[in-house]
Amino acid sequence: MGSTQARIAIDAMGGDYAPDEIVAGALRAEAELGVKVLLTGDPQQIEALMKQHNSSLQLEIVPAEGLIEMHEEPLSALRRKPKASINVAMDLVKQGRADAVVSAGHSGAAMASALLRLGRLPGIDRPAIGAVLPTMLADKSVLILDVGANVDCRPKFLEQFAVMGTAYSQYVLGIENPKVGLLNIGEEPTKGNELALRTHQLLEQSPDIEFIGNAEGRDVLSGRFDVVVCDGFVGNILLKFAEAMGEVLLQILREELPQGWRGWLGAALLKPNLRRIKQRIDHAEHGGGLLLGVNGICIISHGSSQAPSIFNAVRLAKEAIDHQVLSRLQAKYQTTEATATDGE
Repeated sequence: MGSTQARIAIDAMGGDYAPDEIVAGALRAEAELGVKVLLTGDPQQIEALMKQHNSSLQLEIVPAEGLIEMHEEPLSALRRKPKASINVAMDLVKQGRADAVVSAGHSGAAMASALLRLGRLPGIDRPAIGAVLPTMLADKSVLILDVGANVDCRPKFLEQFAVMGTAYSQYVLGIENPKVGLLNIGEEPTKGNELALRTHQLLEQSPDIEFIGNAEGRDVLSGRFDVVVCDGFVGNILLKFAEAMGEVLLQILREELPQGWRGWLGAALLKPNLRRIKQRIDHAEHGGGLLLGVNGICIISHGSSQAPSIFNAVRLAKEAIDHQVLSRLQAKYQTTEATATDGE
């Protein structure tokens, strides 16, 4: 585990509720998680918000000029705005002033900025966003990747996702031997499109993972798999559908509790259970996804993130730092490349 204070750069201007909710989440994170937060953005806006929160903390502000809007094409916007808040946050990691970046802004821009400023890990063709979802087993989750970084994938990309997902599951989630599945329309190896068929063959032959076969949609949250890989187009749809289902279930629980004193009494008795249910199915409790495959730790949060999501995104970043995910992935791929070279 890490012994020094983790330093987290947060893009204060990115997201639907920025900078208000970003600042609120950052203040709570520094107060409760023992991290040092650096906020990138407009100093005047951020300082005014910190005063409104009446916090005794004074977070470090790193000035930035503008942000990448959701309608903008990422690469061209990043080049036009070199001092945009997401670029400044990534530069802090590149310069060694921060250990990780959290952003709820334009996810494409965050990924592109990470690639341009931090670069890819050796041996990785495309980074992937990994999202952790609950399963039907109480103490088990599943890591799904990619959930939005790459809408078009080659089989070797998915194989790399499986290896990175396995490493993350081992080092952060504490799963000794993660079981990997390929999202598909059927369990049989002969099912699926060309991408699925070719990927299945690669995953079966990979010595770095325990591939147990295809995962149908109904299997993803069953607890049978620890890691499920897919392209970012399908993965993003799957993630957002799962998040929506979580919101639906929470709403149904609220509506089905009796009204009046019976409802109040029932809610009071069930409060611990309801809190645990919320922690398991509410996407705000997970904070976002780790961008695996870039040479730095980057958490991409939901565009609709509010303070609790930002707090949990910082917690996720701290866990990745404490568990040395980046250095372990670097070491893993250096070993993999050396083995491949020796075998040539």
